[in-house]
Amino acid sequence: MLDLTKVAKAMQGISQHLSTEVAASRQRLELAQDLMTAAYKNQAELMQRQKQWRDRILFSTAIPMEPLNTCIDLPVPPKTHTVLATDGSQIAPNHHEIAYCYLLNIGRVVLHYGQNRQPLLDSLPEVFYRPEDLYISRQWGIRTEEWMGYRRTASEATVLAELAAAVVGSREQGAGSRGKRAGGVGEAEEAEGEKNQLSTINHQLPTTNYQLPTTTPTLAMVDGSLIYWFLEQLPLEARDRILPPILTAWEQLKALGIPIMGYLSASRSMESLNFLRLQACIHEVPDCASFCPNQIEKVPCQVLEPLRDAALWSIQLQPGQRSTLWRSSARITELYGDCAIYFCYVHVGTEIARVEVPAWVAEDEALFNQSLGLMLAQVQKGYGYPVVLAEAHNQAVVRGGDRARFFAMLEQQMIKAGLRNVGISYKEARKRGSIA
Repeated sequence: MLDLTKVAKAMQGISQHLSTEVAASRQRLELAQDLMTAAYKNQAELMQRQKQWRDRILFSTAIPMEPLNTCIDLPVPPKTHTVLATDGSQIAPNHHEIAYCYLLNIGRVVLHYGQNRQPLLDSLPEVFYRPEDLYISRQWGIRTEEWMGYRRTASEATVLAELAAAVVGSREQGAGSRGKRAGGVGEAEEAEGEKNQLSTINHQLPTTNYQLPTTTPTLAMVDGSLIYWFLEQLPLEARDRILPPILTAWEQLKALGIPIMGYLSASRSMESLNFLRLQACIHEVPDCASFCPNQIEKVPCQVLEPLRDAALWSIQLQPGQRSTLWRSSARITELYGDCAIYFCYVHVGTEIARVEVPAWVAEDEALFNQSLGLMLAQVQKGYGYPVVLAEAHNQAVVRGGDRARFFAMLEQQMIKAGLRNVGISYKEARKRGSIA
């Protein structure tokens, strides 16, 4: 139990500290604006330095694809469109429970606008209990709890691609059934055409008599970054079990013509600000390996630390505008093949959000702008956060009551199988209820 009286004493002085930080942050923002102005004038030269010395630069700096002072108004989305998303949650393995296993629950959401179609809101649970699922990561020095999170990331991408294929399939079949009706096909054939809807993972997508045209603008969204930084720390064999399914899912979305977008709320990234470090560098060339090899200590070009990208763009953008488009130079993206990651910052009204897309989306100007418009509409409908992502989270989240019912069902199955002495450990039993 938390003693709030003691907490109040421990919090004394925090307001004064925060006031000091606010004043310091204001000064850093003014300096960042000055550096931005200077970098805009020298942008071509800085980009040439970045390209020439990239192997000697010891920090990750994004590459601007547009002028640094870019502020573009986002387009109004079409009334008829579709948005889909996935999100995941889990029940972690616990040696004190009745069985050592874990569960992944992937929430799926499809929202149709202006189409008179029912939404899809459900989740797909999967239980992992075999030794090869529980202990395979031990050979790479990865705890099962961490491996579970990596598996969840891959499952979210795979399910999203399957969901997109189901949506596109239902459109194509709907277009075919309309063509048959136009040709005078009988009622039995019409009913068969409408009945023959594409399903995914044992779930029939809800449909109505109205079918989508194949050109309906569609956006697939995920919560969080498309740059999976955790992969850098994984051994090659472990990485090959996580990244290829993700890239395969992205290729499927590309083939379907459905853009994927990662949405980051309250982003802590500094990739675009790091570009300004090239302007702030006190040396003739940005040769960090020679001049500043010890990056653990603060180096001369870190004049904006700990300012974040979102803080800078909050004073550059107006609501409904996006920033310069950047290409990430994170080393892990070198393994993505031709799926380089581009990003920009968007003033969504309530905050500065970071938005990430693969190269094939960013390089298609019409598709990119349309995707940003659909994203902004989702934020407005969700009162500050994309409603499709919020609903995917709600479908995926495993609450305390769900966890208790899960283990109760597991206990019943174990008893039916003839297992005896089924129960939790004494430690877990004492933790759930005090006897003092």
